[in-house]
Amino acid sequence: MISSFSLPSLKSNLLVRWGVFVGLGLISLCGLSQTLTPFTGNESISYPELIAAYTTLSDEYPHAQLLEIGQTDIGEPLHLFVINSDQSFELDHLADAKVVLFINNGIHPGEPCGVDASLKLARNLLTDSELFRPLLDKVTVCIIPMYNVGGALNRGCCSRANQNGPDAYGFRGNARNLDLNRDFIKCDSRNAEAFSRAFSLIGPHIMVDTHTSNGADYQYTMTMITSQCDKATRVLGNYMKDEMNPAVYEMMKQSGWEMTPYVHTMGRTPETGILDFLETPRYSTGYAALHNCMGFTSETHMFKPFADRVESTYQFELALMHFAHDHADEIILLKRKADKETAHQKEFALQWELDTTQFEELMFKGFEHQFRESEVTGKQRLAYLREKPSTFPVKYYNRYKASVHVEAPEFYIVPQAWREVIERLQWNGVEMFRLEEDMELQVEAYHIAHYESQDKPYEGHYLHHNVQVETSREPVVFHRGDYVIPTNQAANRLIVETLEPQGVDSYFAWNFFDSMLQQKEWFSDYVFEDKAEQMLLDNPDLREEFEEKRASDSDFASNHWWQLYWLYQHSDNYEHTFNRYPVFRFHGAESDLHQ
Repeated sequence: MISSFSLPSLKSNLLVRWGVFVGLGLISLCGLSQTLTPFTGNESISYPELIAAYTTLSDEYPHAQLLEIGQTDIGEPLHLFVINSDQSFELDHLADAKVVLFINNGIHPGEPCGVDASLKLARNLLTDSELFRPLLDKVTVCIIPMYNVGGALNRGCCSRANQNGPDAYGFRGNARNLDLNRDFIKCDSRNAEAFSRAFSLIGPHIMVDTHTSNGADYQYTMTMITSQCDKATRVLGNYMKDEMNPAVYEMMKQSGWEMTPYVHTMGRTPETGILDFLETPRYSTGYAALHNCMGFTSETHMFKPFADRVESTYQFELALMHFAHDHADEIILLKRKADKETAHQKEFALQWELDTTQFEELMFKGFEHQFRESEVTGKQRLAYLREKPSTFPVKYYNRYKASVHVEAPEFYIVPQAWREVIERLQWNGVEMFRLEEDMELQVEAYHIAHYESQDKPYEGHYLHHNVQVETSREPVVFHRGDYVIPTNQAANRLIVETLEPQGVDSYFAWNFFDSMLQQKEWFSDYVFEDKAEQMLLDNPDLREEFEEKRASDSDFASNHWWQLYWLYQHSDNYEHTFNRYPVFRFHGAESDLHQ
């Protein structure tokens, strides 16, 4: 299906007020630049200076507070700066009556434009009451000044090979050399643990994660990733696609920082088409979607001057604030509706694939390019011609369709032995209770029939994929203290996508259950030989099946040990829990789980 990429008409009062704000704001900020934004040009603030600046704001303004919400892997605290005109800073009540805008900075400290932009935003909100304070009547702002503290302290000049400044910046990996924008679900880092606890406690309505992009060259300074509309909860996905995203694009255009969707190209150059980035729960916006939070990733372009990247990020954050302010009541109601729908949802998608039959057409502001002989390798190299800007139509593929579905049970039961999984669910605010007595229950169990794993570690794990399961109903003995997780709660989607083994970022995929994939009990062939012979004598059907396999599989027929192992698998000695996934699905009432 082909349609044109267009912006729906917006309420005139929003655009007029935004234009006035931008015009007056730029004039006002010129006079205040030394006090509000001392870090300009090609310089980005260092971590000690950053925390000192937020500490000063926290000390000087009663409606702002710098909180420590946990620890990071480097041993320094993770900070959260909260601006609330009500002067209330209890995290679990921030979203009661206002829209919460949650801004995460420095997940990749080599991309620090958001670090400086958010400090500028915080200072302006607190010091310019005439222009900025009215926004705080309906919006509470939560800012993580620097998420990857370890990476920020590993400061240098040169690790970003393709980036135009700043003069000094941090490193992508954290103190454990983890990319924290792959850690939101698996939570290997203390940073992610602290983030999850705070995020689930607050329940923000809108999140933005600030970045600088690599990739193709083009005219835009700012590009944007959003929670993918087909993956988001229906009510929020439609709202972002039809209302919020077009408004933010228009406001950015009026501010002088026109932007485009994140340039994730089908081929080497934008002319080949752009596709929506499939942000699964390992990433910030994919993680936010599990909490029914509308997520944005700002991606400024690596070649643009650092000062421009900071300013466009600042304007993007302002645009989100203005939209949140003008639609506060609507956004609050939509999140409540999304949480309620999720709690009652039964069918969930676990995997997605791009729908190449649907696309929009947008007019893209890029550069002409050519392929020419490389002076280094003598092979063909790509070169963008910045002296030849060009506007041309580009196909934008932004629709995904589910490729694997599952129906959620009434309850999942997780044995207490799997404490790492239980902890992560608890950090994310999942409600659960524990069995009061030992009991045997008829449950739905999965056996892992097939999976593939990466041959090299990825973020500290050998990620599983192409997972296939076999389902059975069987009695399982559970013990007092095992955990029961009801699915009729707002965290339903997070529960399903992490506990269903076929989920692309499930805890099974991230290796939390790998010990169940190793057989523990075995046999000695010379001892088992006698039992195998007796089994064939006592069970004619088994003997027939055995002989058929020998006749159809020459490798099997030529291997003494494999034939004995096949018979061992059909014996009462075989370890029937081998490859049985240790999370169980229970269909029934809660009363059935109490004796």
